[in-house]
Amino acid sequence: MANDDVHTPTALVGKKIAPIMKFRNENADEDDLIMKESMDIIEYIENDERFGPTNLLRPASGRTDLKEWQNSVKLMLRTLQRPRYVATGLLPEFQQIDSRHAFIANHPLPPFDKPEWREMEDFSEKLSIYAEAMANDPTCMIEELNAKLVELDDMVYCDMYCTEGGLSLDDIDLWARLRSISIIADVAWPSGLRRYMDNLSELADVAMYDGIAM
Repeated sequence: MANDDVHTPTALVGKKIAPIMKFRNENADEDDLIMKESMDIIEYIENDERFGPTNLLRPASGRTDLKEWQNSVKLMLRTLQRPRYVATGLLPEFQQIDSRHAFIANHPLPPFDKPEWREMEDFSEKLSIYAEAMANDPTCMIEELNAKLVELDDMVYCDMYCTEGGLSLDDIDLWARLRSISIIADVAWPSGLRRYMDNLSELADVAMYDGIAM
């Protein structure tokens, strides 16, 4: 779905959200299954034999250290990633200018919060803030992110899964979030963490953003 497509998700689940899974029911007497929320979809597929082998993933461990790490870099990554998402012009959901503008209109950059961003009626001001963030990356922020990745490297159990015991929903959550960091060209990945990212990229057949990094 294009980022400015409000109609399709609203018609399916009542609001603009992604991803959405629609599973056509072969029994004409039953409605198609429609689900939202990434982790709910993954857990459903993981536990439904119609989708093939089940129980390939261990449950989420509830590790607080990974969550705390994610929270510690949240505002930093918004500043670095969001302008790049719309600037590359290569992500499929941002192919049209209306899609890019819809993202900018609804996704604030720090230090603005959502209410402040919504109150900013002049869209050109939001465009300027995004352009300024893209043109003037604070070197100290990249250095801080690199240091945080070193910190995370020590938390990842091995280069095939992040939590002892095997692949789990921890990896689904962590890898997807870390993948977005690969759109930042100047990031220095610790070797172990990079092997983890590459191994899961190959396993899932989902490419990193290295080729479009800015």
